Amino acid sequence: QVQLVESGGGLMQAGGSLRLSCAASGRTFGSYVMGWFRQAPGKEREFVAAFTWSGGNVYYADSVKGRFTISRDNAKNTVYLQMNSLKPEDTAVYYCAAALSVVPSTSIKSWDYWGQGTQVTVSS
Repeated sequence: QVQLVESGGGLMQAGGSLRLSCAASGRTFGSYVMGWFRQAPGKEREFVAAFTWSGGNVYYADSVKGRFTISRDNAKNTVYLQMNSLKPEDTAVYYCAAALSVVPSTSIKSWDYWGQGTQVTVSS
């Protein structure tokens, strides 16, 4: 069974940085895509970033491009989301996700496994 455990959320002032971690276990993830989504209060869950574990291709939502970086540590089976130049509109619960696929999808329906989420709050 795939398990995804996020950590690293918290409270940060606008302009600051946070790094989220997602520890993945239960599979060999070479055939998976890994991603981050977020859900703000009263809004739908939205795509943030993703990569293909085998090829390393990365994808970003326009709203975070140039500010957020998704990366991985193969030895630790861990995915990171480095978030810089944070804005109040980045406030949300951030979820790690995994899908047995070759290309990431921005649709939440296409993802097979989810973490429990970690809260990120950015104050102005």
